[in-house]
Amino acid sequence: MTLKDRLEARRGDITQLAVDAIVNAANSSLLGGGGVDGAIHRAAGPELLEACRTIGGCPTGEARLTGGYRLPARYVIHTVGPVYRGRTEDSRLLAECYSNSLAMAMAHGIRSLAFPAISCGVYGYPIADASKIAVDVCATFLDTHDVPEKVIFMLFSASDLDTYARYLSRRVG
Repeated sequence: MTLKDRLEARRGDITQLAVDAIVNAANSSLLGGGGVDGAIHRAAGPELLEACRTIGGCPTGEARLTGGYRLPARYVIHTVGPVYRGRTEDSRLLAECYSNSLAMAMAHGIRSLAFPAISCGVYGYPIADASKIAVDVCATFLDTHDVPEKVIFMLFSASDLDTYARYLSRRVG
């Protein structure tokens, strides 16, 4: 399977996706919030909040795993993206969100994984810059690992999908 077959950008609701795991762009408390985080918590049900309470939070750039509960996805990988301030460490921390989520997926035998546009909502990361980091980190990881077999970037808006799709086609053909 080629890299082009393994990486895909789509528009839609990540909470409806039947994959092994979805990634939650969480806040550091892991106790729910706005945007995709709130949508995932609502769709997964109160069991997700209970599971997250036992974890004790998550530092920026790291990842934690819970069940998917009422979601079609079996697992949720929670990662905390940086609040964008234009600092050098913003890009490093965002890249770590993707690489740590991929490593978590590999460690748990997760074959299909979907990412939202981490940090691009209220955290203010510019979508063009964030999409390059996301695609580059995932492409590099998939070049050297067999798992996950499929990574989907699930975007909320048509313009975000266009940004990801254009860079993805340049990066992987």
